[in-house]
Amino acid sequence: MPATKPPDRILGANLLFTLDQAVAHLNHGSHGAVPTPVQRAQQRLRDEMESSPDRFFTLGLTDRLAHARNHLGAAFGIEPDGAALVPNATTAASIVLHSLQLQAGDEIVTTNHGYGGVAIAVARACRDAGAVHRVVQLPLSPTDAAVVDAVRGALSSRTRLVIVDRITSATARLMPAAEVAEAVRPAGVPVLVDAAHVPGNRPGEAPVGDFWVGNLHKWAFAPRGTALFAVASAWRPRIRPLVVSWQEPVGFPWSLEWTGTDDYTSWLAAPVGLFALRSIGADTVRDHNVRLAAYGQQVLAEALGVRPADLPAPGGELPMRLLPLPDGLVRDHDSAARLRARLADDLSTEVAIMPFEGQGYLRISAQVYNRAPEYERLAERLPGFLARLQRE
Repeated sequence: MPATKPPDRILGANLLFTLDQAVAHLNHGSHGAVPTPVQRAQQRLRDEMESSPDRFFTLGLTDRLAHARNHLGAAFGIEPDGAALVPNATTAASIVLHSLQLQAGDEIVTTNHGYGGVAIAVARACRDAGAVHRVVQLPLSPTDAAVVDAVRGALSSRTRLVIVDRITSATARLMPAAEVAEAVRPAGVPVLVDAAHVPGNRPGEAPVGDFWVGNLHKWAFAPRGTALFAVASAWRPRIRPLVVSWQEPVGFPWSLEWTGTDDYTSWLAAPVGLFALRSIGADTVRDHNVRLAAYGQQVLAEALGVRPADLPAPGGELPMRLLPLPDGLVRDHDSAARLRARLADDLSTEVAIMPFEGQGYLRISAQVYNRAPEYERLAERLPGFLARLQRE
């Protein structure tokens, strides 16, 4: 048994969720899980909306949205009206790209650790404008200094934006976003920090950069489709929404939030998610999840014969960890999706499969509804499962 011990269970925490008990849900980082009290709060709002749509949308909805937004923003040290509610981090990235109004020859700098959906958005924006997408190549476990130096070295007089993840999805790594923002400030280049995994994971950490977006539906227990998009004051007048609505003349944040007859109940119920997290204790949840993910990684590594020195370093205390998979099993996102589906079907276990620079990795997450035996059972069955796949 690994030297690291699993944390004590948080009694009753698993009862807050309606997850299928026949499945080991070890992939909270992808889609989250909404606690029952939050589900019920959103359903009450939907019932209210459907009981009188005209009244719901025309009497006080904007005030309720502003209250929810500012309540959520205050939890992250964001000034009133300093952030907008958006569906997710990828949406915020597209808004920033749209607002830059790129010209031919302009450049955008990202890293190879960035989220795939954002990379696709950058590629399209550059293709449409004739701009250049510079991808900084970093190893799987770079030092903070190496990240800062590499991004700074990629800047030129044509750089219009730097995008850096705070917690990477594909590589489950904590990146020095604040240090990157500070390093590029002398060049006058704005920085977008993709902090999709930060809310609920980094209690007390305030937004940095000119643009910052954090998903609340991953680790902060909000309904899906809820993210905070903070924008520096100098940039707010320049933000251009992807959808033009009646609130366009009002400007940020209303021009982003109001898209007409939409379902705003996820945003209105999001404060209940923060209340649920605080009720358990944000630090308690974080400590539990970090320790359980580390335990799960060690159990699986031992079962797969992976030496501790060969485990990717997370670069910080995170509730997501990686395990290298045998060579050849995962080459791209399509093969990763097929392997993930096979694991779900054959082992009743949900995990993430991540390709990075031609190598496949199994990414586990830990949340308060998880238990050590779930990782132990996967460790018992995974070696044989992978061996069968390699013979096919």
